[in-house]
Order: sequence, then C-alpha cells, then structure tokens
Amino acid sequence: MAPLRFSANVSWLFPELPGLPARLRAAGSSGFEAAEVGWPYEEPPEALARAAREVGLQLVLINTPPGDREKGEMGLGAVPGRQAAFRDGLEQAVLYAKALGCPRIHLMAGRVPQGADRAAVRGEMETVFLENLRHAAGVLAQGELYSWIPPGARRTLWGCWNPSTPASRTPAAAILEKVGRPNLQLQMDIFHWQIMDGNLTGNIREFLPFVGHVQVAQVPGRGEPSSPGELNFPYLFQLLEDEGYKGFVGCEYQPRGDTVEGLSWLRSYWDKRGRPQAGQ
Repeated sequence: MAPLRFSANVSWLFPELPGLPARLRAAGSSGFEAAEVGWPYEEPPEALARAAREVGLQLVLINTPPGDREKGEMGLGAVPGRQAAFRDGLEQAVLYAKALGCPRIHLMAGRVPQGADRAAVRGEMETVFLENLRHAAGVLAQGELYSWIPPGARRTLWGCWNPSTPASRTPAAAILEKVGRPNLQLQMDIFHWQIMDGNLTGNIREFLPFVGHVQVAQVPGRGEPSSPGELNFPYLFQLLEDEGYKGFVGCEYQPRGDTVEGLSWLRSYWDKRGRPQAGQ
C-alpha cells in the first residue's frame, strides 16, 4: 500500500502571505510536492507557473470561475440562464490549466439562484448541469484534461439533491452515470460529505472507484485534520490507503494559527509512512 499524496490548497493555506505565488513558494518550502488553487484568475498564469517551478511543485487542480460572487454565485455549472457564462469560464480555466501544466479542473456546479424555490428548480438545474457537463467533457477531452463534479449535496453548492437516498448510488454518482464520459470523475470533499451524509467508511468503500480527487478538513471547524473534531483522520487515511486510492489528497482547510506549525500532522504522517516515490 503506497502512502497518500498530499497537495497544498494555497487558496486556504498560508493566508498570512499576500499572494498566490508567495503561497506556492511556501508550500514547496514546507515539503509539499503538489498544490491546488481554487481560483487562480487574479494572477497571470505565467507568474503562478514560475513560482511553482522554483520550488518543484506540480499544480494538480484548479476550479472553474465562480461567476458573480457579489450576487452570491459560487459556480455556474447547474445554474439556469448562465450556460454561456459557464462555457466562457471553462475556456478560461482550460487556458490556465494548460499554462500551469495542471491536468484537472473542478467544475463548480453553483448554488440555487437567490429567491428560487429549490423544489421548483430542481429538474431544470439537473438538465442544465447534464448539458454543461457533456459540453465540458468534450472540451476537456481535446486537451487530455480530467474534471470532477462535486459530491452533489454540498450545502455550499447547488443543493438540489438530498444525499440520503435509498439508491445504491449517491446523486452525484447517478449524474456521472447519466453523462457517461470517462474523463469526468467525482471529487470527494470529506468535510462536506461528513456534514451532509456521514457514513464515511461505507461511502469511501463504495464510491472511491469513481473518485479522482479527495479534499480534507476537520468537522465542524474546518481546521487541520489534527484539530479537535468529529473525524479520525489517521483511520480515514489508512482506509484510503487500504482501498488503493492513488489520487491526491487536497489540504483544503483553514489553519488555526501559523500554517507551517499546523502541518505537524502531515510531518507525522510522512515520518510514519514515508513519501510516495515518483510515479506512484
């Protein structure tokens, strides 16, 4: 069983530093070999690529643009009437991904539009999401990029589906099957999955074959995996290893203090398990 590969989410880590290039350099200096960025679009891609190269970092994930955040948008993939904006954002994300050498893009589904009734827009949002995912899969296949749809019931996303269903597939996995494209996978955000559905052991075992990326943070405070909370991360990390997970584990959490000091949990993991060898 190979040790897990961790990536620093520099949109969250090193908040004491003023910009993404500085955060990328800090991630490399802290021992990370990979990083991910939520929204890199306020920085020229060349500046980010240069900072990553300086410290030997591989960029492994970016998100599609969020839309108009002042209006409460947090992704556009499932938002009716915003299909053109989603496709424009996808083009921008592909340009950044290619410039950064980043193989994966997280397709942000978005929230239920403000003032809309969730039950009333559920069907329309699913239709829009399927349409946009099929379009995105075609675009990304041309550049050999892989993307993810979210777990489908994250409270911060579009929230049209209830994760607690009697079906043997989660809603997001059902959407994945409807789209039917091999370059779309699931992103397993353990923080949100615990809040919305729990049953992490069962969900990891059942859905890991569909998962291309994992993100971690403690519940409920969204701090370091070692911070007080509901989740036993040594157990979860061992479970991911036992199940043969080969992707990256993104550190998408809010440091409770100094980021480097807060990485003691990761240094302990590396001391115990070692670091993955190239190609693992």
